[in-house]
Amino acid sequence: MRILLVEDEPSVAAFLHQGLSEQGYTVDLAADGLLGLTRAQATRYDCLILDQLLPGLGGLEVCRQVRAHDAGVPILILTALGETDDKIRGLDAGADDYLVKPFAFEELLARLRALVRRRTEAPAPAAPLHLADLTLDPAAKRVTRAGQAVQLTAREFALLEYLLRHQNRVVGRADLLEHVWDLSFDTGSNVVDVYINFLRKKIDKGFDTKLIHTLVGMGYMMKTED
Repeated sequence: MRILLVEDEPSVAAFLHQGLSEQGYTVDLAADGLLGLTRAQATRYDCLILDQLLPGLGGLEVCRQVRAHDAGVPILILTALGETDDKIRGLDAGADDYLVKPFAFEELLARLRALVRRRTEAPAPAAPLHLADLTLDPAAKRVTRAGQAVQLTAREFALLEYLLRHQNRVVGRADLLEHVWDLSFDTGSNVVDVYINFLRKKIDKGFDTKLIHTLVGMGYMMKTED
């Protein structure tokens, strides 16, 4: 498996390069964002590891531009910025996972395996999902409510799709963290609540029938109101 590592701290880059190489990965290095973007656009990689704070071009902008021409390559962001808002910005930029420094190398390996496994597993074509006047088309990546298009980020779409696939059932925060965020966050994180609020504003605001419900102390449920 070929990995592009974009990291400007020489000691961190050398450590990761050696460790990943010893695990059998082929690792290309870039010490700044511009070089990283150039290499990502010129070569097909199995995974990208991007530091968030890079000279030349920031890691999030590299992520956005890579996503513009390759929607499928797994991207893992490394950063010293561990606040929930920082994580949300990284995920909204198109990252698949987010690892806060300092981290255990074994955890990085586990994250890489999970990301690559998700890419290589080919899911069967999924039929559109419906609840009341809400429709989500997984193949077209399109959401409508009452016939009007709803614009969602990739993470919001994934969250809504998971909730719809489990409609009329309680879905806990830990379950959402595992299946929508790939175990990227600890169970004490409020990122689920933040994204649920994003969805409510886009899905339920302005409609008499609310579809996203909170069950205090238990989780969330997609259903029509009784």
